[in-house]
Amino acid sequence: MQVELIAITRYLRGNGTPEELLEHAGRVCYRSEGRGDPGAFLSARVREGHESIIEHASATFEVSGISRAASHQLVRHRLASYSQESQRYVDMSDPEWALPRSIVENPQARGVWERFAGEVTSAYQTLRELGVRKEDARFVLPNAAATRIIVTMDFRELLHVFRVRIAPAAQWEIRGVCVKMLELVYPEAPSVFGGIRTQLCADYPDLFEADA
Repeated sequence: MQVELIAITRYLRGNGTPEELLEHAGRVCYRSEGRGDPGAFLSARVREGHESIIEHASATFEVSGISRAASHQLVRHRLASYSQESQRYVDMSDPEWALPRSIVENPQARGVWERFAGEVTSAYQTLRELGVRKEDARFVLPNAAATRIIVTMDFRELLHVFRVRIAPAAQWEIRGVCVKMLELVYPEAPSVFGGIRTQLCADYPDLFEADA
């Protein structure tokens, strides 16, 4: 699994940080003047639940090496934009797989998987040789097929996703993606994401240590 922060909103005034933009949006609400450090202002607004102002900044991530099972969970968060590698157009004759440790670290389970994966690959290749188009041959592919996806979310939606997806009850793969996303975006806007990061690190330290 790889997660990369590839773009983030920049403010066209001042030093160009996303936090400066969000402070400006918040100051408009209260007709107040900035004091040169947006951090305290933003932290207070997020604590108060005044989160509409943080919708004005967004981050874009490139996520690769995750399973279709995980990407299906990710795209259920609808206040976002997605561009995903298409099995309709990409040839999957030699697919990459994203597997859970429960299969990888269990020799018997791994053997079951390898036999199944060999049959899937053979079936896909045979269908293509028979003239079946990629968009139809893909029907034999399992959720374990690895994918690549571009994800853009505003900061408010990111907070929501982190709250619901970074917890032991969440599925391990989507949880791992979101931990990496949080760790990447936090340095860019610590006043927005510092509170939730501190809380999650305190509540679930093993999740962050495992990702380190």
